[in-house]
Amino acid sequence: MVEPWLRGTLTEVDAVRRQILHALYLAGEDADRWCEGLSDGEINARPFGIAPVAYHLRHIARSLDRLLMYTEGRQLSEAQLSELRSELEPGAVASEVLAEFRAGLKAAAERVRAISPATYEEPRGVGRAMLPSTVGGLLVHCAEHTQRHCGQAVTTAKVVAGMRGPNDAVAIQ
Repeated sequence: MVEPWLRGTLTEVDAVRRQILHALYLAGEDADRWCEGLSDGEINARPFGIAPVAYHLRHIARSLDRLLMYTEGRQLSEAQLSELRSELEPGAVASEVLAEFRAGLKAAAERVRAISPATYEEPRGVGRAMLPSTVGGLLVHCAEHTQRHCGQAVTTAKVVAGMRGPNDAVAIQ
């Protein structure tokens, strides 16, 4: 299958936002392909002590929300900070994690589309320390960060699926 960035789509938006959107769409397709169908136990599995698939999918959705808040010149809410602290919590329900992930990608895509290319060089502060970035820098980080964690989720999903026993159960470590 041809990846989103090679399909000639989204020509109505500038090249920078187009590539950000394509990265989000690719993450969605990869998660659908490799993470859909994981059981609750599998999505929470931590083979060899690595972070579970649930963490990566939650982290993608919630990080996009946080990064886009900074892009929009806003600071994080207490609810967002609380969600940040809960990303690694065990006991996730696979269908709920995937729904949150998909909703997060959709909301992020809408917010990315709303950003004007004229603002790419505008400075933005990140975090409580207000570390320096720009609108464009934050947008690019949305794409690279999403792809990094999607790759980790896919790799973990493949490992977990490979650990299935004769009854399709995963030996959770």
